[in-house]
Amino acid sequence: MSKANLWTKDFFIVTTANFFLYFTFYLLMVTITVFAAENFHATPSQAGLASGIFVVGTLIARLFCGKSIDRVGWKKMLYIGFIFFLITTCLYFAVNSLTFLLINRFLNGAAMGVASTATGTIVAKIIPNERRGEGTGYYGLSVTLAAAVGPFLGMYLTGHTSFSMNFIVCIVLLACSFVAAFFLNVPKLEWKEEQIEKTKGFSIHEFFETKAIPISIVGALIGFGYSSILSFLTTYANYIHLVDVGSFFFIVYAVFIVGSRPFTGRWFDLKGENFVMYPAFILFALALFVLSQAHHGFALLAAGALVGLGYGTLSTSAQAISIKVSPVHRMGLATSTFFIFLDGGIGVGPFLIGFFIPLIGYRGLYLAMAVVLLVSTVLYYFLHGRKPMQAYGKITSTM
Repeated sequence: MSKANLWTKDFFIVTTANFFLYFTFYLLMVTITVFAAENFHATPSQAGLASGIFVVGTLIARLFCGKSIDRVGWKKMLYIGFIFFLITTCLYFAVNSLTFLLINRFLNGAAMGVASTATGTIVAKIIPNERRGEGTGYYGLSVTLAAAVGPFLGMYLTGHTSFSMNFIVCIVLLACSFVAAFFLNVPKLEWKEEQIEKTKGFSIHEFFETKAIPISIVGALIGFGYSSILSFLTTYANYIHLVDVGSFFFIVYAVFIVGSRPFTGRWFDLKGENFVMYPAFILFALALFVLSQAHHGFALLAAGALVGLGYGTLSTSAQAISIKVSPVHRMGLATSTFFIFLDGGIGVGPFLIGFFIPLIGYRGLYLAMAVVLLVSTVLYYFLHGRKPMQAYGKITSTM
């Protein structure tokens, strides 16, 4: 029996579109604080708010998009998200005060939430059932590569050109993705009358996919652990006098994700999620331990490789599980539920972690995060690992 085709035109388009969405997110995330400080004399806390309020907008948008995306239509929601994202990105040129910047950052984040929920839902429908883990893994590479390329290019452009060039690059790439989306062929989902009726109302069930919540809770802890790297690695690298080597951390991280993704995705499909998840938990915890003990550049880069193998595998595999355990007609809601928890962990993490750094220091922080990941492994066992689904539900495509 021939293997189902994964690398279709539609899979390539939606994966590329998702890359440009997250490229814009990461590029602006690491540079907007400089923009706020230089143009509006923002204090460090105000500049941090300008960066973080984007995530707040993303979470709120995902909360409501997950409820309505299946009724509105997946492709229509993608168009809405891209148009909104383009408009709010263009508005950066009109920002003339810190208040305007904060409002636009929130709206920009909301647009990101709409568009990324649509891409995540569409790709879940496009990926063949028997290649779910492999396909989700390759799709997740779009976020991984964006996390490496976006910050690098943003910092380079900020240092060598005017800040406006950051906005121009983002606008051009988003516009190209929007045009490409017109050529995207999205399978239609047939709804039964009782399914439509269940989407009406304001119960918690209509904002979250309950079957996806257990693995999403694990995702929140995974994101919490990763937030300690995303937010404090630069400061830590400077503290241990390895700032030059530290700049290559995410490059190594991305390389190891790219190299491991073909294997981990295939193992997920052939051997089951536990075969992939448990080693990934251990590798991520080991990465944080190595980071806490780093005194030389090699240790720092080794930690980056382990984070790629650990966190990179955990985030995409957990996303695949959230879709796997959920009803077909609620895949959009399952995707939204998972990312609300994952992004919530990443967004809340820096705020909570900041209280402990004066008490335990950076080395103590990463050691504590390693313990959190080990605890997450036990939690995963009780919430999902002891009773994994052995087969995917059938998804019927109607054109």
